[in-house]
Amino acid sequence: MSSQQKMLLGIDAGGTFTDFVLVQLEPTVSISVHKTLSTPDAPERAILNGIQAMGLDSYLDDGSLLLVHGSTVATNAVLEGKLARTAFITNHGFADMLQLARQTRPELYALETPAVPPPVPPELCLETGGRVAADGSVVLPLTEAELDELLQKIELLAPDAVAINLLFSFLDDSFERRIESAIKAQSGECFVSRSSTVLPEYKEYERGIATWLNAALGPVISGYLGVLQHELGNAPLHVMQSSGETMSAKMAAQSAVNLLLSGPAGGLTAIAYLAEQVGKSKFLSFDMGGTSTDVALLDGKIRQSSESSISNYPIAVPMVDMETIGAGGGSIAYVDSGGMLQVGPRSAGADPGPACYDRGGIDATVSDANLVLGRLHSDSTFAGELHLSVARAQASIEPLAQRIGLSIEETALGIIDIANEHMAKAIRLISVNKGHDPKDFILASFGGAGGLHVCALADAMAMKNALVPIHGGILSALGMVVANQGRQFSKTLSLDVPQIDEQSLEEQFAQLELDGLEQLAMEGLDSSVLVSKRSADLRYKGQSYTLNIDWHALDQAVDGFEQLHIQRYGYNHDTSIELLTIRINLSTDKTPFVLPQLIPNEQSNNIRHCKVYGEVKQAKLLARTDLYPGELIEGPAIITEYSATTFVATNWSVTVDGFGNLVLQRLS
Repeated sequence: MSSQQKMLLGIDAGGTFTDFVLVQLEPTVSISVHKTLSTPDAPERAILNGIQAMGLDSYLDDGSLLLVHGSTVATNAVLEGKLARTAFITNHGFADMLQLARQTRPELYALETPAVPPPVPPELCLETGGRVAADGSVVLPLTEAELDELLQKIELLAPDAVAINLLFSFLDDSFERRIESAIKAQSGECFVSRSSTVLPEYKEYERGIATWLNAALGPVISGYLGVLQHELGNAPLHVMQSSGETMSAKMAAQSAVNLLLSGPAGGLTAIAYLAEQVGKSKFLSFDMGGTSTDVALLDGKIRQSSESSISNYPIAVPMVDMETIGAGGGSIAYVDSGGMLQVGPRSAGADPGPACYDRGGIDATVSDANLVLGRLHSDSTFAGELHLSVARAQASIEPLAQRIGLSIEETALGIIDIANEHMAKAIRLISVNKGHDPKDFILASFGGAGGLHVCALADAMAMKNALVPIHGGILSALGMVVANQGRQFSKTLSLDVPQIDEQSLEEQFAQLELDGLEQLAMEGLDSSVLVSKRSADLRYKGQSYTLNIDWHALDQAVDGFEQLHIQRYGYNHDTSIELLTIRINLSTDKTPFVLPQLIPNEQSNNIRHCKVYGEVKQAKLLARTDLYPGELIEGPAIITEYSATTFVATNWSVTVDGFGNLVLQRLS
């Protein structure tokens, strides 16, 4: 951010709500929040509505306001198949690369597996020369005649975008560059993506998918960001990447595949920021919104993964290591053909939303169940405008209750229990399945619906400590403004560790770092404010998958790899180790502000009581704004706030720390 910018506005556009966090840096740090219903058909409309409601219109043109945006536009485009018509270019004999994929079976014992349509139709898959061998030598040149023929085919097909993925182009990208230049010279309107820029790494299929997705998303993202930037005028706009760093909107339009976890990455970034503020390092991050739930593990730093997937496509670009499931406050409950109660993944979304919103929704959802049980209080409002209807919630659950022969309240409890089990499974995947004991971590629960389920999930994982952060209902938006600006760069080397020349490897790292600094300089980032972090992907020779290890020296990396392999898989091999890919993370490393602390005051005296189904005692009903540091409250209790509600179960207590976070402890 520049010295001229005095305000930071974080924007998280989710499937149900769009959240805003405004940080005013002068004269002292102050934070204000806003929440409004999302407009999925035109996401920019909800953003503009929120800016207007917060009275920020006048600051858009004077340079004092920096906007940082996390968006689900890229994710939704992939999930809904609303992608640009894209031509795919590769070498002779490899036109069916994306269709053949890895030949893995989604269901190992299924005798008949339905055919999966290829990402790119055969008529849009084109072949050409310019083939490089595994050692970087030229196997087949790219002739002028071949290039002219390729351009003629592209002109005839008239695609919206072109993806170029030649074999081993990460070793020599001259042929890809030549094709790219020729296409742009012929048609400046066509969006062009080449693999040597998107993902200069081995595995031609994964690299091809990433390049195709970047091309197919490019016109969608550039169109959306173009409209948004036009409406914002001269206000600088940054976008959250899947890796947890931000980039300029202009660069984001060219790197669309890096935005697939844009919104969820904001939440994890915020937890990492809070961890530093409160002096803790081990958290399980649990972000439950209206449409989905995102779970991640934080152990001193945000873990990265290049082996994620979305809609059955492998996404090999750097992403925060996260599990996402279709379970949120808007998840719809139903009775299946076997008479079993089920929840999700279908969501009521923002329009019409859960039945209790009283906006025309009739399907029972998790939010309806929480309201019927009394855990979500009827006086609560969402986004400052939605008044909840208990009658509508009861009416939505009643048909399900009749079908399974239970009361409305018992059915509502069943909905909650099923949703909790879905979410607990996701927590196990990110912790137990990767060699971590959840009891060693604090469960950080946030999102609009997270606080309602925090105690039940902690109980399910035998965890004794939990945290509902300050501004928990809009925490992902806070993550946008505390994130560092930067990029990640990589290069595949494929070196046997025993034969590595450390001096030569150091030169490779240094060159990759220099190339990255040059790219960021073109984006306006000063190298003096950037911090470089090195890592490498290692594996035992013959393995298909790698582990990413922080890089300081070769012997330390080898030791770190063997320790992590034991933790992750329970054993080590006696075979040699291979260094596959080196990585550089270049980012700013300065937090723009620290959280303001609460001013100590007297304990709350504005306590009401209400009935919660299944609880013997009446629950305390308190406003979070009435709580002060050091205050201790034993459950059952309901703590309400503008953007969320927290339900403290009977066997739990909650205290308020100096920043306003709710610190929960299990009593038994």
